[in-house]
Amino acid sequence: MQEGLIPNVSVDCVVFGFDFTHLNVLLNERNIEMDGIAFADMKLPGDLMRLDEDLDASAARILRENTGLSNIYLKQFKSFGSPDRLKKHIRDMEWLRKIDHPEEHVITIAYYSLIDISEKRNSELIMNDNARWIPVHEIKDLVMDHFEIITCAYEYLRIELLNKPIGFELLPDKFTLSQMQKLYEVILGTTFDKRNFRKKISSMKYLIPLNEKQVGVAHKPARLYVFSRELYAKTKKDNFDFSV
Repeated sequence: MQEGLIPNVSVDCVVFGFDFTHLNVLLNERNIEMDGIAFADMKLPGDLMRLDEDLDASAARILRENTGLSNIYLKQFKSFGSPDRLKKHIRDMEWLRKIDHPEEHVITIAYYSLIDISEKRNSELIMNDNARWIPVHEIKDLVMDHFEIITCAYEYLRIELLNKPIGFELLPDKFTLSQMQKLYEVILGTTFDKRNFRKKISSMKYLIPLNEKQVGVAHKPARLYVFSRELYAKTKKDNFDFSV
């Protein structure tokens, strides 16, 4: 065991990114060989806590090490402590032994993070060669209980999206109303009538139209908007409800 780590407490991060088509999760490929057979499967970014960190600092470090980004949306949503959570597959136990990770009861504190992965932000991301953005609906089987963690994170995200303007964290600084509508439809698993959607968001004083339009698009360029965090802080008592 590496010195300076807390052996029975880990932090895993579910990093969501929206590419205007799918909601994606950042996963790392885990490679392991058993009995001469090579296996490759996927896992969440995570690590054991360090002795000199609190939980938020540990999550921020893991996020920074896996994306190169700091000061982005990060929220703790649940802990996972089943005594059997590390024993899903024999190769999970073999992998833990190879990396000198404790095989006994480990409690994981889970966070989810929201990242704009538009073309501009993608140029800022620093990911290792084993990292992949995988659409949520394509994720089926992961190491240990990481699929359960993602499923839970997705449910928390959907609930939060209904009552808080966190969706803007997944959009670029300047976006169109069609892009915003697509984001809500993809995450909530529904469709909105274009007119009704725009009527719903027309009361959002913190959604500011710009005297700018899209460039380099094949269709008629749409007006761009920005989300004003300052105005939202002043008006957040206003109703924000996508549940109806």
